[in-house]
Amino acid sequence: MGTLIIACGALAHEIAALRRANGWTAIDVCCLPPELHNRPERIAPAVQEKIRAHRGEYRSIFVAYGDCGTGGRLDAVLREEGVERLPGAHCYEFFAGARAFAEMADTEPGTFYLTDFLTRHFERLVVRGLGIDRHPELAQEYFRNYRKVVYLAQTRSAALLEQARQIALRLGLAFEHRDTGFGELGTRLNALATAATAAGEGTPAWPT
Repeated sequence: MGTLIIACGALAHEIAALRRANGWTAIDVCCLPPELHNRPERIAPAVQEKIRAHRGEYRSIFVAYGDCGTGGRLDAVLREEGVERLPGAHCYEFFAGARAFAEMADTEPGTFYLTDFLTRHFERLVVRGLGIDRHPELAQEYFRNYRKVVYLAQTRSAALLEQARQIALRLGLAFEHRDTGFGELGTRLNALATAATAAGEGTPAWPT
């Protein structure tokens, strides 16, 4: 077959939207649980397991992750397996662009970033995932060094924008909104899809 993208589950919605918008037909996608971000030491082994499980089924494999807190362990696995990934430390960087993200980080290091996905699933991944629902006092500890929430929006949704504002209000932090679109995720995956199509790599079954 053709190309497989092993992706963070936090990008599944965006990748599916890119597929619909661009009519990609030569790539399959396999997503890992987004909850792995709460235990980043598990990301590299999980990605490696997927690579090895599907190696013989595809001509090429690409990983749609940043470093995502693995401290270089994901890159070590990908060098061993001969597989490339998205550029940057995390999705905030490849959505915003490396230069823009560096400027934001330099201007206010104490920034908590939201994407469309994290805004939608803040209760599940942050509040319940970090135990704040059971121990509300933890919120002050987790966020005491933050000064601002920056919502990096992939889509123009009034509902998501209001949710992001409410999250900032709940945390007692200043709020900033930036429309980033799909950023480097769109650029890299479009190039990958173009190359796969040019190679005549079949028609996949995409996730719904």
